[in-house]
Amino acid sequence: MFTGIIEALGEIVHTEKDGSNIHFDIRTKLAQELKVDQSIAHDGVCLTVVKTDGNNFRVTAIDETLGKTNLSSWTKGRKVNLERCMPANGRFDGHIVQGHVDQVGTVVSIEEKDGSWVFGLSYDPEVGNITVEKGSITINGTSLTCFNSKAGSFSVAIIPYTYAHTNFHQLKVGDNVNLEFDILGKYMQRILKGYSS
Repeated sequence: MFTGIIEALGEIVHTEKDGSNIHFDIRTKLAQELKVDQSIAHDGVCLTVVKTDGNNFRVTAIDETLGKTNLSSWTKGRKVNLERCMPANGRFDGHIVQGHVDQVGTVVSIEEKDGSWVFGLSYDPEVGNITVEKGSITINGTSLTCFNSKAGSFSVAIIPYTYAHTNFHQLKVGDNVNLEFDILGKYMQRILKGYSS
């Protein structure tokens, strides 16, 4: 379990195709604290550490993950938001984040507002996910609050600290981002809609 509070940025230093999988080698100050078999959220995607080497570590994304996230577009030099699992005695500074991306969204607008930024995002509402006004959303692993919430679109405001210490400062209009919708909202929607046969 994660909280959506980003601990550090990592940089992809190598990618390697292996059948339908891709190995990612990532450089970060956190690497020396990691161990093999540990779960880390990478832009909101929970992946398992399979190797550590000094300031680098390796994770592997399988075809299922590559098909449902933006990881297939990751290349050398990309900055990635990193968060380790929440310790049992930790604080919930963000919200409940599973590290399971629901779908990919698209940045449709970026507006600077006196030192903060407003990002407009769109997503395919036919997948069945929803946002609510002032509800929680995870974008590239970052816990944020929605506003201008509509079917298929919403906005978030980014403060200077978050902008500088996550990969939001690298995003451009048209970029794809990983979205994990609020787990409580997903349960409520399932209760109300039931299962389709």
